Amino acid sequence: MNDAHPLYPLLARMSAALERLAGDEAPPTDWSAPAYAWVRTGHGSGHLRSLHPGDDVSLDDLQGIAAQKAALVQNTRQFLAGLPANHVLLTGARGTGKSSLLRALLHAYHSAGLRIIEVDKNDLAHLGQITPLLQDRPERFIIFCDDLSFAEHDHAYRALKVALDGSLHTSPANVLIYATSNRRHLVSERMRDNLDTRHEGDEVRPADSVEEKISLSDRFGLLLTFYPQNQDVYLAAAQHWLQRLGGHWDEASQREALRFALARGSRSGRSARQFAQAHAGAQALAMTRQNDEPGLY
Repeated sequence: MNDAHPLYPLLARMSAALERLAGDEAPPTDWSAPAYAWVRTGHGSGHLRSLHPGDDVSLDDLQGIAAQKAALVQNTRQFLAGLPANHVLLTGARGTGKSSLLRALLHAYHSAGLRIIEVDKNDLAHLGQITPLLQDRPERFIIFCDDLSFAEHDHAYRALKVALDGSLHTSPANVLIYATSNRRHLVSERMRDNLDTRHEGDEVRPADSVEEKISLSDRFGLLLTFYPQNQDVYLAAAQHWLQRLGGHWDEASQREALRFALARGSRSGRSARQFAQAHAGAQALAMTRQNDEPGLY
């Protein structure tokens, strides 16, 4: 086709686009970043995109989870020192600080060489591509999978199981896996899984399948459970966050905090912080208006 043909410009642009796609390479990794996200680029590949999360949560900010916090810090410090340490599963009620604890760890130990790589559950099959990028690095990497759970026929958990079991090509010494989940058993189960039968579909021994589903969480060496907060712990967290954000805590603030939790149907570290953000902002705005228009207030 010569360049005078009416379709030539369109075909030329398509050809150039295909050439660019074929020649695409992963951008170089910024190893100075504190955190990364694995970004899938198609065709079963991906790259590490650098992240720079704000230092908005410290370990001292997390209230009511002292035992879980101490256990996770101890495990992480062992890991950073090059000592034996475990993969970690944090399970339990929503909003109780599981994900925030990971951000606080990064804040506390980034200067000691800690890095976090966030990997979506659907990209766990890429662990075999991610870990070779890390094994010769001097940093210590936590691969973080948030809100982990698997549907009955979701086989992505097999890639995770291989990594947790210590496969030679997926478990370098400078990599651990930390995951959070709202459920203790990561793979969904069916009522009929518990039936005492040896003839269900094509499965000769269905009990073995049930055991495999239950046992995935047991492959994490450290299991930490987070519980809903009682009223006293919730109020302590609300007071901490309100004062940290520059607000004033008094009896009226306490009543507002309780109403906030009641309206949301949840007493948790997350709701305590959300209350504090709303209330501290309202207090600051009211003070600004008083200073700007004293005659109206």
